[in-house]
Amino acid sequence: MASAARFRFHGSLNDFLHHSQKDNWISYTFRELPAIKDTIEAIGVPHPEVDVILVNGKAVNFTYKLQPDDVVEVYPAGTLQSINLIPEPKNPLRFVLDVHLGKLARLLRMLGFDTIYDPALSEKQIVGIALSEERILLTRGTEILKLKTIKYGYWLRSQDPEIQLREVITYYNLTALMFRLFSRCLVCNGEIKQVQKEAIQAQLPPKTQLYFHEFYQCSNCRRVYWKGSHFERMQEFIQTLREPEN
Repeated sequence: MASAARFRFHGSLNDFLHHSQKDNWISYTFRELPAIKDTIEAIGVPHPEVDVILVNGKAVNFTYKLQPDDVVEVYPAGTLQSINLIPEPKNPLRFVLDVHLGKLARLLRMLGFDTIYDPALSEKQIVGIALSEERILLTRGTEILKLKTIKYGYWLRSQDPEIQLREVITYYNLTALMFRLFSRCLVCNGEIKQVQKEAIQAQLPPKTQLYFHEFYQCSNCRRVYWKGSHFERMQEFIQTLREPEN
């Protein structure tokens, strides 16, 4: 015989729901006594974004077995102080991104965050990296976040890379003090070090050799950087990140 429980999701968790379910009570029918984590994900919300679960007014964790007639309220990070289910990521924050987020990877690297991105990586490899290196998984897909091995993760709501970056900054409370600007290669994520002009002169275009004298090189892929017009544009963009949104 089937039983039923009622669920209500709060705040940003409504982003995962059908419009008819947003900010409404949802009736969930079940047999046996499923773990509440499984029921939450069956409704559509991945566990890495769930921070507090209240059942009949009392905080529970993901292993709680759903009971007939339970009344469940589910909250995202930063809304309640109770039994917080989202673990605190280790500092400094490190990321691994899925195959759809190449431009976001470059932006995070520009700010100095250790960010693994490779379009050749399979989903299994991405999950393995997130697990073995304790990295935050950023993704545009919700199903990958429902894998039980994912400890840290966030589903990006926007498809615009600059808005995605603001999402990450807001969600993980990133501040300018955490930025290590231009310390990572935008292409491969390697660390960038200052290098003498003579050591890389053969790699430079003629006009760059003539007009620029300060250079940096990736310790991994050996790509050379200098402070040209692209550097000025990046600085202007970073300044907008420090300004409040209208």
